Amino acid sequence: MELDDRKLDVLRAIVEDYVATQEPVGSKALVERHHLRVSPATVRNDMAVLEEEGYLRQPHTSAGRVPTDKGYRLFVDRLSRIKPLSPAERRAIERFLIGAVNLDDVVHRTVRLLAQLTRQVAVVQYPSLARSRVRHLELVSISTTRLMLVMITDAGRVEQRLVELPAPIDGPEVIELRQLINDRLGGLLLVETTAQVQAIHEQIRGELRGPMTALATVLLETLVERTEERIALAGTANLTRGGLLDFAGGERGHHAGGDQRGVSGTIRPILEALEEEVILLKLFGQAEQSLTRVRIGDENEFEDLRATSVVTTGYGPGKTVVGGLGVLGPTRMDYPATIATVRAVARYVGEVLAQN
Repeated sequence: MELDDRKLDVLRAIVEDYVATQEPVGSKALVERHHLRVSPATVRNDMAVLEEEGYLRQPHTSAGRVPTDKGYRLFVDRLSRIKPLSPAERRAIERFLIGAVNLDDVVHRTVRLLAQLTRQVAVVQYPSLARSRVRHLELVSISTTRLMLVMITDAGRVEQRLVELPAPIDGPEVIELRQLINDRLGGLLLVETTAQVQAIHEQIRGELRGPMTALATVLLETLVERTEERIALAGTANLTRGGLLDFAGGERGHHAGGDQRGVSGTIRPILEALEEEVILLKLFGQAEQSLTRVRIGDENEFEDLRATSVVTTGYGPGKTVVGGLGVLGPTRMDYPATIATVRAVARYVGEVLAQN
């Protein structure tokens, strides 16, 4: 059934009120607060239709209605208006992130900032080596038989390795090696570098083949074999900020009722899921920069997270996506503000990475 504009207005008003008050919404209060220009009886009829269509439900303890996952989905897709951040909020984000001194600092500042601004659980994936490109490779002489290899990616990630050489080499040879590896590897995705490293080794002049053999081994370890992905997490205390009942709502609420054991049973699996890095990488590590994705309730593939909503997006310098970030919270979240904040923070992180 296609909902008319008035019913859509009623649904939007109920979602906004329920997010703000945490209380089931009644028709009389709705008419008064939102100036709907119809009688409470008409609104009650609209609410009954919305309930019949699966957009609302009526907790058995209350005459008011609350949104279902389906109701939130329609709200996010068609009814919500993204709230622009205020100039003060934008300045605060910019100041907080611009002060970062290195990549670790950027990630930790970002995840704390997201948790504070949204009052949800925030997750930031460290720039993925699989998505990163070589920005620069530096070779520094430690002694005549030892080099320091420094790799810098386009996301600002820095890896350092010692290279033990089979025989002494002089300064001009070090410069020649540095020029060669930057010419051949600069700008490549890390996962694309293996063939080039092997090609350099095969084509280099004889006198440098020994040092290049040692360097190639360390290069491949640095560029290719470091496949682990990392996640930063903040704000888990926010799970209980609005009360544990936040996570007993939606389609699942009437099973737990008001019983504290049922609610605890809802929140404990969420906390356990947040400790599983594989789950977080699956949720936040596949983001695309231009796309903000909202998974609501039962849309989450992980059963333990079906009492939550997850808002994710990608981030990175320019148009390059190097990782994902976002927030997780109850389905009763302020979607317009949360989506705007996640997008804004991702944009500023990309700018910071581009400047580094």
